[in-house]
Amino acid sequence: MKVIVANDYEEMSQKAFEIMADVVKNKPDAVLGLATGTTPLGLYGRMIKDCKANGTSYKNIKTVNLDEYAGLDGNNKNSYASFMKENLFNGLDIDLKNTHIENGSASDAEKECERYNKVLCGLKQDIQLLGLGSNGHIAFNEPGTPFGAEVHIVNLAESTIRDNSRLFDNKKDVPVSAYTMGPKNIMQAKKILVLASGANKADAVYGAVKGEISESLPASVLQLHPDCIMIVDKEAAARL
Repeated sequence: MKVIVANDYEEMSQKAFEIMADVVKNKPDAVLGLATGTTPLGLYGRMIKDCKANGTSYKNIKTVNLDEYAGLDGNNKNSYASFMKENLFNGLDIDLKNTHIENGSASDAEKECERYNKVLCGLKQDIQLLGLGSNGHIAFNEPGTPFGAEVHIVNLAESTIRDNSRLFDNKKDVPVSAYTMGPKNIMQAKKILVLASGANKADAVYGAVKGEISESLPASVLQLHPDCIMIVDKEAAARL
């Protein structure tokens, strides 16, 4: 795993953009694995700016998202489908038919997991973007998730619900379960790009980079990937 320490969030986002843009420009029909949350917003803003200012095209790009809240319709303002449209897709020339995410309002969770696994089998990521949870989770794979797991539905840990509550008006509105790619789906990506910012991520960064490879810290599996880059700011890198 290659680790890049940036001075701050803005530099982290810029370095991430340079890696993402290189993939898009060198392979105009690439499959981008994308993530939600506050961490990638700086990267997404730069992707939109580059598309508008420099004409970098996403017309033939396909995307697959890591996860989606269970029980939320894609039109719900708090759904990850809505998040992606608002914070990235609406600013690009991407065809929304080429964007893929789990259906949070699916009536049959097992069938939805099977459906999305099939999507991922046909759209293997040229690059997969990841955030890093304070408890070491990647996507919504909480501690204890088997490394061989594929798309599944999970009950979110209290620490994850707490982390996500900043995006909701009331903590009681935060969903307690979600669909997520499993570690196996993530590790199929040709390249993995992990972003972590803030002092609250320092323990997780240390565990992911230097800790024992263990299902008790899901991000530690990334040590086994042949092309994984982690970009962290100084606060997140404090224990390295």
